[in-house]
Order: sequence, then structure tokens, then C-alpha cells
Amino acid sequence: MSKLTDVPKRILIGRALRSDKLGETLLPKRIALPVFASDPLSSVAYAPGEVLLVLSIAGVSAYHFSPWIAAAVVVLMFTVVASYRQNVHAYPSGGGDYEVATTNLGPKAGLTVASALLVDYVLTVAVSIASGVENLGSAIPFVVEHKTICAIGAIVLLTLMNLRGVKESGKLFAIPTYLFVAGVFIMIAWGAFRGLVLGDTMHAPTSDYEIRPEHQGLAGFALVFLLLRAFSSGCAALTGVEAISNGVPAFRKPKSKNAATTLAMMGLLAVTMFCGIIGLAMVTDVKMAENPARDLIHNGAAVGSSFVQDPVISQVAAAVFGDGSFLFIILAAATALVLFLAANTAYNGFPLLGSILAQDRYLPRQLHTRGDRLAFSNGIVLLAGAAILLTWIYGADSTRLIQLYIVGVFVSFTLSQTGMVRHWNRHLRTEKDPAKRRHMIRSRAINTFGAFFTGLVLVVVLATKFTHGAWVALLGMVIFYGTMTAIRRHYDRVAEEIAADEAPSDDSMKPSRVHSIVLVSKLHRPTLRALAYAKLIRSDRLEALSISVDPAETKALKEDWERRGINVPLKILDSPYREVTRPVIDYVKGLRRESPRDVVSVYIPEYVVGHWYEHLLHNQSALRLKGRLLFTPGVMVTSVPYQLESSEAAKKRARKRAEWNAPGSVRRGPVERRPKEPSNKS
Repeated sequence: MSKLTDVPKRILIGRALRSDKLGETLLPKRIALPVFASDPLSSVAYAPGEVLLVLSIAGVSAYHFSPWIAAAVVVLMFTVVASYRQNVHAYPSGGGDYEVATTNLGPKAGLTVASALLVDYVLTVAVSIASGVENLGSAIPFVVEHKTICAIGAIVLLTLMNLRGVKESGKLFAIPTYLFVAGVFIMIAWGAFRGLVLGDTMHAPTSDYEIRPEHQGLAGFALVFLLLRAFSSGCAALTGVEAISNGVPAFRKPKSKNAATTLAMMGLLAVTMFCGIIGLAMVTDVKMAENPARDLIHNGAAVGSSFVQDPVISQVAAAVFGDGSFLFIILAAATALVLFLAANTAYNGFPLLGSILAQDRYLPRQLHTRGDRLAFSNGIVLLAGAAILLTWIYGADSTRLIQLYIVGVFVSFTLSQTGMVRHWNRHLRTEKDPAKRRHMIRSRAINTFGAFFTGLVLVVVLATKFTHGAWVALLGMVIFYGTMTAIRRHYDRVAEEIAADEAPSDDSMKPSRVHSIVLVSKLHRPTLRALAYAKLIRSDRLEALSISVDPAETKALKEDWERRGINVPLKILDSPYREVTRPVIDYVKGLRRESPRDVVSVYIPEYVVGHWYEHLLHNQSALRLKGRLLFTPGVMVTSVPYQLESSEAAKKRARKRAEWNAPGSVRRGPVERRPKEPSNKS
């Protein structure tokens, strides 16, 4: 079974890497950009559409507010990028927002940030994959007709790619990410050239449609609320910015400088693409509606449920390049692919944050260790499972999923920037160098503005999105917070319980006596081996113990014991109800009650088998006994193995697995083989 699972594992994720190869997995800036910034870069594919969807509630007349909303998003993006550039220099260890909040605001604030980020990473995968499926569906109808299954399949494929390791997956992601960025810039440049130089009039596929407003003639507070809701939806363009500060350890040296440079590149690219798509959407007269079947009107009638509303970027590309043209298809494919790969930001952030939280005892310790490919495999699998569940529940609908989005990331933004302000205040109290003080004051000003602005956006997001689904994200944060608090409390309680005392204790004192018991069912080789081993241990008292279930077998055992002259007393316990486990437990507990300072050592003969099905046929009583005895204080349990012939076959299979090379390993060079064992043959 082990070989059957090992072969496909090596084919899917590659050969195992040694721990000392970790340095070879570090990323240069050209690879780090698509790995850590694919989420904010790709969000320009759906963030403009979310702005127009919300504005459509008031009709087409509200679309003229979209440039102002885009300008507010741009200011926010530059603020967040500038703030996080301070973070990566001050905290390069990879803790990111969690470390900043914990160090400067306390453990509860840090745990709040961690809960928000974990929820946001799961949503990043679900939203990115769902949006990618919808974009691909504009060219391939089958995909959008079965989008839930296709989305889950994409998550599984992305999980396998990440299990192969960060650097290897980064190389796979670099080409489509750069292709998408190049395609969007070409579309913006060609659209501007056609409109400004050639004077062409470009029309989106929905340009001659009309929108039936849900609320016509909005004014006053209602209009302000609508604009704030549209702004909060557009803030989806900022998701993933924090991933770079969490992933600083994955960069090549100088780590902080490379991470800060990557942040600046990402911010500039994302802002330019976001503004360009919004501008072209206005020029080409794109129409979007939250409920297109009812609210989009064509030739005087609603388009109906059969209408598929293409994303804004697809409609703009159709207007600029021509629907079905070569460049349109290339951009559509690159957009769908980069949206799938945008989830990779979460695949790098979630496992790394999970590892740090596990090290701080807030999550199970298994999340702290790296897998075969030096990636945090357990965290990757946990993230994939949560994202698949969310995608299935919401039917891979990006419009429904995105309502849950953004809340978590702005919680982390706000607390992180507040923590950075306290960080600079603390250092300014002790720093005397004027040049360093000027730098700190400037950094504090940036972080102060960032904390104020992101805090204001958080209030807006909560106010405008709470009833539309944001409460689900808040509930997820509460669940994560409660779970991690309970795990930490458990680990602390266990650590306190098992801590070694300074003064001598019962655990460190030598027991007064050792009472050894060898469990006997029949007199055969495993029993004789257990008896021989128990005799080697210096026990104050040694006896064999058998449970009488069948009188005939018990009589035969006594006769055989006496005939062989075994100099170990044999004690027989009657079991009228044919139980084996309870009489042994009761006998051992009785010995403990009689002499509490004595240690009882129980030796259990066990078969070592070579096939999985043989475990069902042997050792069942031994397993039950061990399970019960482990809960009895002052009792030591020792398994005495006896290897059956079938175990030799298992040993041969293990040797073959050790000598087996993954497919393609010959191309990687010779493999050192273990020296063969010397033959005993003369």
C-alpha cells in the first residue's frame, strides 16, 4: 500500500527535497511578483465590474461616478502600498500583520488579525477560482454550465502545483501573469490609440442595452450610501497586498529591499490597469446589472435567464480588439488563467501564516513542519479543503462570494498600521540620531494616514456589506479566533502539566519496586520471546498472566507450562463473560492500589505482519489492551514483536522503495545507492 501511494505522489509533486536545499527555493523579484502579487494584479479583472454592478442599482446615470470611485481606490492603493513598505523593512521575519499586531498591540489583537487573514485567504481562493471560471465561460459555454465542478477541479489542480514547491509553482505562474499584464496594457494602449488618434467609436456587446434601475433618482443619504457600497466593492483590488509582507522570508537577499520593490511594482501595475479598464468601460458604454435577467433591457424586453453576463474586461476587450479576434481570445484565456493562479497568493500566505501560528501554539503543530518539497503541505491541503467547501456551498458564484470578501483584509490592514504607529513611537523614545529620527517620523506619518484611511474603509465595508454577506466572514473570524484560543489553552495546560519540577517529584524518583507481567494466551515462540526479554529486565517480581476463556485451552496451557519447567509463575484469571481486556485491567489496578509506589510493567507479545489485511486478523486484543492500559497511571506497556514470514516480504518492498528513483531522475544525474548488506553465504 505504501508503494502504491508513494509512486503517484512522486509523479504528482516530484522527488523529496533535503532540508539543506531550502535556500534553492528562494525567489528572485521576477518570480516573486507573480507568486505574491497575482491576486491584486488579477483583481482588476473583476473589481471594475463590481463597481458598475453596484452603481447599476441607480441606473446608467450613476455610472458617471465610477471615475471618482476609481480615484478613491487608487489613493487607497498607494496608501496601503506605502504603509506596507514600512512593514517589510521593520518586520522581515515573515509574520506580517500578525507579528506587527502581536508585538505592538498584544496577543488578542494579533489573534484577531490572524483570524481575519485566514478567512480572507480562503475567500481569495474561492473568489479567484469562481471569477476565473466565469471569465473562461465567456469563451467556453461548457465551463460556465458546470462551473461548480470546474471550480473545484481547478482548486485541486492548483493544490497539486503548490505541493510541488513555491519556486517550481512560481515558474509555472510567471508566464500567464506577465501575459495577462501585457495583454491588459496592450488593450489600454490600443483602445486609447483608436479613440484619441484614429477617432474610432468602440462599442461593447452591451452598449445598446438599457438598465432598469431598482431605485431611480437616488439622492442625499441614499446616494452616498450607494457610492460608498460601490467604493467598498472596488476595494477588492487591494486584496493580497499584505501577502508580500507575510512572504518576505521567501525572497532572495536582500529580502526586505526586494520585497519592498516588488510591492511598489505591484501597486503601480495594478493601479494603471484598474484605471485603464474603468476608463475603457465608460468609453465603450459597458452595461452591467446585479440581476441581468430582469434588469438588462434589450429591444424593449428583459434579456431573460438564458443571458450570460460577461465580465467587464471581456466586454472591453471585445470592443477594442473585436469579438472573437485573436487578441480577444488570448486576453480572455490569460485573464481566466491568471484568475485561477491569483489564488496562489493565498496558497503562499495561508500555509506560512499557519506555520507561524502553529509555532506560537495557536494551531496544531503539524502545520509548522514542511513537507517533502519544502512547502507547508498540511497548510496547503487545509486551505484547499476549506476553499472547496465554500465554493460548493456558494455554487462558485463570484458575485455572492465577493460580498464576503474584503472585510478580513481591512481588519488586518487597520490593526497592522495602528501597530506600526506604536512601533515608531516606541523607537522614537530611545533614538537620538537626527537622520534616523527624521526617517522614523516620516514612516510614522505614512502608517498613521494608512491606519486612519483603512479604518475608515473598514467602517464603510461593514456598513455597506454586512447584510449582503459580510456577516459570514465575521462569523468565520469568530470561529477561527475561538478555535485558536482553545488550542493555545490546551497546549498551555499540557505544557504546565508535563513541565519538570525543580525539586524532586514522584516522576523523577526511582519507584520502590517494579512488578513485571507477561501476557500469555498460548505457549508459542512469541510468548517465549516475551518471557526471555522480561527476564533481562531487572524486575522485583515477574509473573505470567493468562485469561481463562476456554477451560480446555487453559488446562492445556498449564500442562505445557509445567512440562517445559518454565521458572516464571503462571497466574490464571477466570473470565466467566469471556472478556480478555477487563480482567487484565482490573488485576493491574489492584496491584497499583496495593502498592501505589510500585510500577507495573506489562509485556505484550505481538505479531509483525507484512500485509495490510493481516492486521485485521492479528493483534486486535493487544491493541485494545494497550489502549486501555495507557490510561492507567503507573503502568508501562512494552510490545515484544515477533516477525512472521510475511514481514520479510514487507522488508523487501521497503528496500525496493528506498532504492526506487522517481520518473526522470536519470536525467538529474546518478543516484547514490546504499551499500548492499554482506552476504552470509560462504
